[in-house]
Amino acid sequence: MLVVLLWDKPTTMKYAFVIGSSAFIVPGKTISSGTQGNWKYFLRINAIYHDTSAPAENTYLDVDLDIKDTDGTPVTILSNKPITGAPYTIKTDRDSVKVLRLDGTPIIHVHQLDDESAMSLEHNISAELDVQAPVVVIRVTGESFVDRLHIRAENEKLLINDNGYASSAMVGHSDLKFTEAGVLL
Repeated sequence: MLVVLLWDKPTTMKYAFVIGSSAFIVPGKTISSGTQGNWKYFLRINAIYHDTSAPAENTYLDVDLDIKDTDGTPVTILSNKPITGAPYTIKTDRDSVKVLRLDGTPIIHVHQLDDESAMSLEHNISAELDVQAPVVVIRVTGESFVDRLHIRAENEKLLINDNGYASSAMVGHSDLKFTEAGVLL
């Protein structure tokens, strides 16, 4: 007996990164910096929180970070744990990772949005999220340095050095990359 299984081309899981007031929907779970052929991630999503009623299921947002704060102090985190002995604290929740200076001011906040919060974003972004159906929507805010890039992610805009992005939804076919020239998808 010969059994043939046919299925459509496998779909790639998509991740939406909401940074400032822009959404970047990509098939990868990292944000990298560098130049052509020499990319290094500075944010990687290792695991996401899955809202489940099963008590045995212990899921949470898990990230790796490799950035510098505005004073140039390295902030290196693997699986939500600090690697460097730098003066910062990490606050985690099931859907959030915050890196704070010792005085409590934020360096970076990586937050997994629930469906309701994601769909209440600006209409152009929620419409694109509805069409693209990413597996998760991650909001990133804060101010840091990555290589020679000064990244400021505020509620209203994303600034990479002097390049600004606001109120847009962009879809890419590769990982999200930040360069001196701006964003590459």
